[in-house]
Amino acid sequence: MLPRYYLNDYFPLIDSPLLKEKEYMKTDIREYQNKYIMEIDLPGLKKEDIIINYENGYLTIKATKTVNLKVEAYIRRERFYGEVKRSFYIGEKKESEIKANYESGILTITFPKEDILKNEKQNIMIK
Repeated sequence: MLPRYYLNDYFPLIDSPLLKEKEYMKTDIREYQNKYIMEIDLPGLKKEDIIINYENGYLTIKATKTVNLKVEAYIRRERFYGEVKRSFYIGEKKESEIKANYESGILTITFPKEDILKNEKQNIMIK
């Protein structure tokens, strides 16, 4: 079987938007005694480019990277630009117990293991 990069030039659908979220938002989730910590790679973004929403037990991260679309002579363009969104089910939490920090291209989100009952949409502030 050929490595994926050999196929990119022949099968551009491999880089379709359907694969973009998991490739661009690589995520690790660690479990501790009383909490979970998510680390999401979002390189090249500013804090203002990231929006985190929490609603009905789902944490949704949306990132938008804009680029100046001047006509230039690109031979190959692989760096991400555009919008990407990914959701994770984390259970029912209090907004005040979900913490987010963005530093050096890594978004870190901490939330407790214990669930509460609350079904309204909430925005999470990034420090």
